[in-house]
Amino acid sequence: MLHEELVVLRAPTQVWSSPTGDLGAMPIHGVFHADARVVDELRIEVGGEVPEPIGATATASEALFTSVARGIDDGPTPDPRVRIDRRRVVGAGALDEHVAIANALDAALDTTVTFVVRVDAQDLQAVKSGVLGSEAPAIEERAGLVVATHEGRRLELDASGADVAVLGRTVSLTWPVHVPAGGSAEVALRLRVSDEGQVVAPYAGAAVLERVPTTGDARLDRWAAHALADLDALAMTRPGLGDEPFLAAGAPWFLTLFGRDTLIAARLLLPVDRGLALGTLRALARLQGARDDAASAEQPGKILHEIRDGVFTMPGEGIVLPPVYYGTVDATPLWVVLLGRALEAGAVSLDDVRTLRAELEAALTWMRDHGDPAGTGFLHYRDELGTGLANQGWKDSGDSIRFHDGSIADGPIALAEVQAQAYEAAVLGADLLDALDGTGAGDAWRVWAADLAVRFRDRFWVERDGTRFLAIALDGEGRPVDARTSNMGQCIGTGILTREEEALLAAQLVAPEMASRWGLRTMATDEGGYWPLSYHCGSVWPHDTGVVVEGMLRAGLRSEAAALATRLLDAAEAFAWRMPELFSGDDLAAPIAYPASCRPQAWSAAAVVPVARALAG
Repeated sequence: MLHEELVVLRAPTQVWSSPTGDLGAMPIHGVFHADARVVDELRIEVGGEVPEPIGATATASEALFTSVARGIDDGPTPDPRVRIDRRRVVGAGALDEHVAIANALDAALDTTVTFVVRVDAQDLQAVKSGVLGSEAPAIEERAGLVVATHEGRRLELDASGADVAVLGRTVSLTWPVHVPAGGSAEVALRLRVSDEGQVVAPYAGAAVLERVPTTGDARLDRWAAHALADLDALAMTRPGLGDEPFLAAGAPWFLTLFGRDTLIAARLLLPVDRGLALGTLRALARLQGARDDAASAEQPGKILHEIRDGVFTMPGEGIVLPPVYYGTVDATPLWVVLLGRALEAGAVSLDDVRTLRAELEAALTWMRDHGDPAGTGFLHYRDELGTGLANQGWKDSGDSIRFHDGSIADGPIALAEVQAQAYEAAVLGADLLDALDGTGAGDAWRVWAADLAVRFRDRFWVERDGTRFLAIALDGEGRPVDARTSNMGQCIGTGILTREEEALLAAQLVAPEMASRWGLRTMATDEGGYWPLSYHCGSVWPHDTGVVVEGMLRAGLRSEAAALATRLLDAAEAFAWRMPELFSGDDLAAPIAYPASCRPQAWSAAAVVPVARALAG
């Protein structure tokens, strides 16, 4: 469970603890760097006793934990007279823990501060699955420096001035501390970590937050401040490519380059941060598919799903993903869409587009030649080997594509929003080719898009009880998968629908069956597969609501966009301005957390931008 734990991070490093500041009580606790956990326990003792916590505050990369020390406080009144402030600062590859003791007693204190650190060598996938290995790092002390190494990873603990004891994986570092009467004293533990095999690196460029004006709405400004600070903490790059920033998908499991998540977040942020778009486009272009490989789902022109330090397995689920995995049907059209929208927004120049021309043409060609391997007329997917992701759109859980009666559709699956994304990509791609080569250069792609729109209108529209809507998908037999879901909302604003069709869908999306008090449900409440705590069949995903709001704004549906935006702003306030990955679809007085919901998430944080646009005067 994640929702009650505290996280501070600076990609690719993250620290998960209890609200007391200590690490070790929960399976998620630890210091993580890239795809590995390097510490699984970190706690303090003052005077040989555990301090009594009384409060905590946190921002994206820092936290302050306040406690009292009853064991060394012999003051004449019940008031606490010895206070301990533990300040945590996380940087890329760095963790600093500062412990300050304030003494309001009339006499000086002589005590000790001990850090108990248990080093670890578990891969992220093992932590996620709970199936832990027996790996242990080698530990040695070198002149006040404790060094732990394992398979190219190196952890350093600065133990200057401390008495050091090592027992197995546990390192105890104890400092003697003199605290004068009415004064204070401080000790600090500094942790540094590096990994020779990491495939992502920290980004040290300008912060998103520094470029965002206030809105004048106090609630929006608070959400924006928190969200954009989280986005700064999620910014990273590839080793050796410091000028190509992108956003990690999110903590704890997705602190790496994800095609879909990274592209959507960068697009939502275009009005406030234009640098991320080009960095994202270039980073993904460098890893664009070049060959046919069934094991990785790579194909020429295809944009990847994710990269990892090594093979990523999910025990119990039968999933084994190679370090570079291409099992996504939507990242390729989304890459083209971001390139086109970025040029419109002035985030990239025509010269930038020219440098990506080969990748643009390859991506468009993939949609035509590889995205529809069965010749159905629609982009679709199937996990060919059975060891990849069964569903390869954004709703990628195995049970997410359901009929009205709740039964699960068999593949290959053609998703509604992916056809809309492909249409939008083809039209924008045609415009880009015209800009590069002159009017008419992209006409073939306009024809392709128009033909797709005709097929889409003929096959995806369904009717039930007098209401017309878009099926979530077509199944392997070409049948419409007739559940009403948020997927149809992501078709709005792409151009594949008429204005009348967009208005028809928008009215349904803000109706009580689809819109909860806190955002857009992934599935309507009157569907057989609906469950408010289902990962993709009834929950609310903030980015999903944000994408739909963005599309509604593009379509001129401002009242519907504002209705959903208001709900999401209310949810942000309820979650103390750090929007989770998802939450329950219940209509209660407060939103219910999804227990395993990740946070911060790049696309959840980025949803503040379309919300702010929708609520602007």
